[in-house]
Amino acid sequence: MLPALIVFAVLGGAPESPLAVVKEGSAQVQKMLAGKDATVERLAAKADDFVDFAELAKRALGKEWEKLARKQQEDFSQTMKGLLRASYAHKALKDGRGGANFTFDSESVSGDDAEVVTTLVLKEDKVPVVYRLYRAGAKGWRVYDVVTDEVSLVATYNDQFRKLIASKGYEGLLSALKSKRAELEKPAASAGTN
Repeated sequence: MLPALIVFAVLGGAPESPLAVVKEGSAQVQKMLAGKDATVERLAAKADDFVDFAELAKRALGKEWEKLARKQQEDFSQTMKGLLRASYAHKALKDGRGGANFTFDSESVSGDDAEVVTTLVLKEDKVPVVYRLYRAGAKGWRVYDVVTDEVSLVATYNDQFRKLIASKGYEGLLSALKSKRAELEKPAASAGTN
């Protein structure tokens, strides 16, 4: 899961093609990480420009999404967004300053869906990373999933969510996510930077 969270750090500008979104984002985040003013909040805000956390949350919840009332869907989306933003930013700050490099291998587009195949190079490790994007109207291409070593972030969360819902119900899942979010956001709020 660590590489999946780190790779969210490659997201940046708003170019037209999915490949351009990933390339431009990589450059912007690497530049931010190289500077002294990289903070959890700034990195998380950058991710908001290109990752559709609400779409990721919806897809991760799977069939359960349709069972929720609109207010519950909004609450779940906001909780997941906060959790993922905090996780991504902490991992990017911790592991992204070591000079992660990407090769941009290919792009495939099918209607309003796309995949960008990249390779993440961390020290001596080469990790295949596939970004899944969808066309979000005027917002352009937005990432909703990251597949690292053939493991999908959405699928991983979906599996975890199904197990938690089966044992604790939807409210138990939401409570667990809110607790984890608060745990991740607390150091950022108290430290102000990390």
